[in-house]
Amino acid sequence: MDTATPLDTGARRSVNLALATWVSAINFWAWNMIGPLSPTYAGDLSLSSTEASMLVAAPILVGSIGRVVVGALTDRFGGRVMFVAVSLASILPVLAVGAAGAAGSYPLLLVFGFFLGVAGTIFAVGIPFANNWYEPARRGFATGVFGMGMVGTALSAFFTPRFVRWFGLLTTHVIVAVALAVTAAVCIAVMRNAPNFARNTDPVLPKLKVAAKLGVTWEMSFLYAVVFGGFMAFSNYLPTYITTIYGFSPVGAGARTAAFALAAVLARPVGGRCPTGPHPNTSY
Repeated sequence: MDTATPLDTGARRSVNLALATWVSAINFWAWNMIGPLSPTYAGDLSLSSTEASMLVAAPILVGSIGRVVVGALTDRFGGRVMFVAVSLASILPVLAVGAAGAAGSYPLLLVFGFFLGVAGTIFAVGIPFANNWYEPARRGFATGVFGMGMVGTALSAFFTPRFVRWFGLLTTHVIVAVALAVTAAVCIAVMRNAPNFARNTDPVLPKLKVAAKLGVTWEMSFLYAVVFGGFMAFSNYLPTYITTIYGFSPVGAGARTAAFALAAVLARPVGGRCPTGPHPNTSY
């Protein structure tokens, strides 16, 4: 039986939300490892625009589709287990992408970039995890705060080219892999599921069939594809575009891409909170 006081519960959920946001950030950084370096890869490997686009698109595609599977697993095993699992599963693709880039192999970059999409599924873990910790009237704000974890896209755009210049390509990927491992260890030690979390062991396919019959499912999917999909497409392709059109270095292009991503990150909590004011049964 959970005997925690409201103050204890508030502190616990704040800690868990903050940690979940960080896990999202480091995984988004890993997910976006190719985008900031795509101008370098395009130049060094003499890639066409189509080849460079495919390289950038591979992780995004897998990260998007894989969320269906990871979301179902989160219902069954809980956010704590899945945060750890996704972070650990992303380590090998990060290292493999670094090794392929150092070896100058486009086919290997494409293959390992495909598996790098695992890191992008982290979003499907954090949304139900944050929802479980907060009452309905504050879930918009909570998921908005968790959504700030996509600041990892800005961090990657800004720091990845600089790390490559300071430490080298493979070492940069090792640094991110170590950060993922440390993050997973902290989740094991600190993170907890909400007291009201209940495992859902119902078969997934019947639930997917029911959802597919609802018009709102396709409407929301379309909006999400346009808005968030567009954001990810720009975040990943902007470094190549800026370098090609305006002649900036990878570092300069990364800084400008980071500014673009940061604006979206800061708007998330604002968008998540109900614009009509607080719910009458809450005190915030």
